Amino acid sequence: MQKNVVKMTLNYSPNFNLRKRDKKKIKYLIFHYTGMKKDKFAIKKLSSLNSNVSCHYYITRSGQLIKMVPDLYVAWHAGKSSWGNQKSLNHKSIGIEISNPGHKHGYRKFNEKQIKCLIKISKFLIKKYKIDKKNILGHSDVAPLRKIDPGEKFPWKYLYKKKIGIWHKIDRKKFKTLRRKLSELSLIKFINYLKKIGYCTNYSNLREQKKIIKIFQMRFRPELIDGKLDLECYNIAKSLYNLK
Repeated sequence: MQKNVVKMTLNYSPNFNLRKRDKKKIKYLIFHYTGMKKDKFAIKKLSSLNSNVSCHYYITRSGQLIKMVPDLYVAWHAGKSSWGNQKSLNHKSIGIEISNPGHKHGYRKFNEKQIKCLIKISKFLIKKYKIDKKNILGHSDVAPLRKIDPGEKFPWKYLYKKKIGIWHKIDRKKFKTLRRKLSELSLIKFINYLKKIGYCTNYSNLREQKKIIKIFQMRFRPELIDGKLDLECYNIAKSLYNLK
């Protein structure tokens, strides 16, 4: 690690594939929150042989960086996942866990020190592995029916301003009064936009459909997360689909 990137400590996890991968296979950067009350509990789980979970990098509550699995080994962080036509994203991604109690234990904002650390390590990895901005994702993006992290308080828009990830170009003020329910045809088009952006849209009932919409809202319209399609969400999806 270059000195001008970020200092880190080592706390290796045994939970990774033994076979080394080619650096060219690393195409995705996936952000998670720990969902645990304290750093020591999360680190213990991520480094426990019996947990079957791990990550490449861990950011503590105080903004310290811990390396848990070397980049060229597959860490077990995304589980059953997909993005576009890619499945099992562990094999092609680097996973970063950020300390946060999560929705079950008093979900809170990620602090300034954490985000500063995240920006530094993310920019380093993006440059090193030539990761496309569209492939910088949250755990909920790649597993929308299972996961909700890093959640609606994760600063995706701020990260976009720092050249990390994507954001839409829709002015919220223009659409905030247009939250009416749209037609079934609009819903079909919206779901198709999500699919082309990369989301898995294989849902089997209305409850799962609502969950996928909520996951999209958590990332791109966190001010209102209701699982209902409205004109604002529709236009956000369309804007993202048209990104070059």
